[in-house]
Amino acid sequence: MSPKPATPEALQAIIAKAEEKLSAARRDFEAGAFGDVSSRAYYAAFHAITAVLASRGLAFSSHTQTLGAFNREYIKSGIFPRNSFRIVQRLFEDRQVADYDWSRSIDLETARLDLEDAAGLVEACKRHLGMETTTL
Repeated sequence: MSPKPATPEALQAIIAKAEEKLSAARRDFEAGAFGDVSSRAYYAAFHAITAVLASRGLAFSSHTQTLGAFNREYIKSGIFPRNSFRIVQRLFEDRQVADYDWSRSIDLETARLDLEDAAGLVEACKRHLGMETTTL
């Protein structure tokens, strides 16, 4: 039995969550909360990737599994550019620093890059889903 893809409504809800996190990251950037920018930027990208995987009926219980599946299913197959996975890895690492490492902090330039890259990845995922589903 093959996995059942998520409904268009479910995909839209996941993308809405990605866009919500991206909006929060933008507000945090304006407020100078650079660690929060990196954290929200990662989650925006994570939710967008989750939607892309869900469009094939793929869902995972951990971030590591989700990122690994995205790499395997979409990066290695050439559907998304190779640098997409490096971006996701960096966003994940920056979120780790922002949320858990009290000895380091996220600076303005890192936050700016994280925000720009997350926005680009969310848009790429939305374009991809638009090709796969007619309702998005």
